[in-house]
Amino acid sequence: MSDLLDLPVTTLAGEPTTLGALTAGRAALVVNVASRCGLTPQYAQLEELHEEYAARGFTVLGVPCNQFAGQEPGTAEEISTFCSATYGITFPMTEKLEVNGDDAAPLYRRLTEVPDAAGEAGPVQWNFEKFVIDAQGQVVGRFRPRTEPTAPEVRAAVEAALAG
Repeated sequence: MSDLLDLPVTTLAGEPTTLGALTAGRAALVVNVASRCGLTPQYAQLEELHEEYAARGFTVLGVPCNQFAGQEPGTAEEISTFCSATYGITFPMTEKLEVNGDDAAPLYRRLTEVPDAAGEAGPVQWNFEKFVIDAQGQVVGRFRPRTEPTAPEVRAAVEAALAG
């Protein structure tokens, strides 16, 4: 799965890159985000996690997605403004992507092959599903939307990714 880092992504600012270049060789938490979701307050914990572990080689990567009840309808500029003004987000973000279905981004086609702690792979359930990836591009954890970013099991996966 190490070629995961070679998959193409585009930044929220519209710049083509790869997952590896965007995460800069760091362990990462990849999470599909939305501005108008009941789980949107998780942005605060995502930023907290990003700041706490950044010096150790970790980043959060936000992936805006409008597939769940149209909860991310904004333009790239609106998403960027909302994230910085409301939650002080400093971690990188991609352009808006689809995470499920025929038009799912290549990144999510690969991520959704990975099972969660209950052994279930398959589609992203809702906004704020989280994937922990080590610096070599191996997925070391998958957490469903209601698992908070600062939950002990997510921190354990981040620690494992950093150690890996």
